[in-house]
Amino acid sequence: MHPKLSFAHLPTPIEMLPRLSAQLNGPQIFIKRDDQTGLAFGGNKTRKLEYLLADAQEQGADTLITAGAVQSNHCRQTAAAAARNGFACVLVLTGEKPSKPSGNNFLDLFLGAEIVWAEGADRELVLQQTFEIIQSTGRKPYLIPYGGSNPIGALGYVNAVQELLEQIEAPHWIIFPSSSGGTQAGLALGGRIYNYQGSILGISIDNLASDLSQRVARLAGETAQALGIDQSFSPRDILVNDDYLGGGYGIMGEPEVEALNMFARSEGILLDPVYTGRAAAGLIDLIRRGKFTADQRVLFWHTGGTPAIFADRYMGNLLD
Repeated sequence: MHPKLSFAHLPTPIEMLPRLSAQLNGPQIFIKRDDQTGLAFGGNKTRKLEYLLADAQEQGADTLITAGAVQSNHCRQTAAAAARNGFACVLVLTGEKPSKPSGNNFLDLFLGAEIVWAEGADRELVLQQTFEIIQSTGRKPYLIPYGGSNPIGALGYVNAVQELLEQIEAPHWIIFPSSSGGTQAGLALGGRIYNYQGSILGISIDNLASDLSQRVARLAGETAQALGIDQSFSPRDILVNDDYLGGGYGIMGEPEVEALNMFARSEGILLDPVYTGRAAAGLIDLIRRGKFTADQRVLFWHTGGTPAIFADRYMGNLLD
């Protein structure tokens, strides 16, 4: 039994989206609101952090260290979890330091995190160097991988499948953004354990499907081993669609703008420009292409990220 803290607001609600369903003239669309897991605007990483922080406590750590992009939802939730549970927090962020913090980056600072800017250097190298520097001062750092995506973090989404199936009749499809792979690995393993008979489809945010499916399959197998379960996965077991990579990570194009506007103006639901916006754009396009039948139930798993709407680089595009 893996240790786990309890600070996420669970179970997160599931809602039907009747106006969006009618507007798209497609399947019945539902949404799983993991944007409401609590901790500074919530998000999918909160489920993972319940396990990761329990492991950090067991190891006697006093400082959490992780990495991400400037508008990283994972970093924001890690900073919030650190504050909630009495850890210091150090974030290694890629890209150039903005002249004025906004969105998630503002919240990182507001929540008390220390930020190290990797800028043009290799992020993983800077992350390791930062870990060693903090360790040399006598502090006890705990390294959380990018996206919280390791066998410990993925446990949060193994249990999320059970939660879902206790809430509603099993949907035919589960669709969500997939990037570092931990969420999809947990869902894949949870689907096996709890006998989910539908399809689990990750819309890739920044990776080719061939690469991401391999990563998810490997991580799902490692998570099974961590649980002492005899389950293995091949890339063929993992459904990934990489048709919606657009201009690249963090680049919001017309499909993402349309998706954010449709969800906001038909259902009053806010998505984020990087992850859920891109996955929702994929969902909308798949519906228009006839991927699903009218009698099917499709669940969109909202993984959070809404503070990124308020980043300076995105706000103007959404109001054009």
